[in-house]
Amino acid sequence: MNDYKLFVGTICPYCQKVENFMKENDIEIEIVNIDQDREAMRELIDNGGKRQIPCLYHDGEYLYESDDIIEFLRENK
Repeated sequence: MNDYKLFVGTICPYCQKVENFMKENDIEIEIVNIDQDREAMRELIDNGGKRQIPCLYHDGEYLYESDDIIEFLRENK
């Protein structure tokens, strides 16, 4: 999963849900915390259209909602 990036926040239970799924299934994706990286937050807003997290960037697309991200990862890992 080379062209993937997961945007998360510091205090976000939905982000933790996705990160826990990734750990349990040995899925390694770049994780970027938008609370700690303002440039990443700007990237998410400018390219994804909103500041909502978690957000999975893949193949030029931005996927929101933790359940949708988990389902996508489950099908594409």
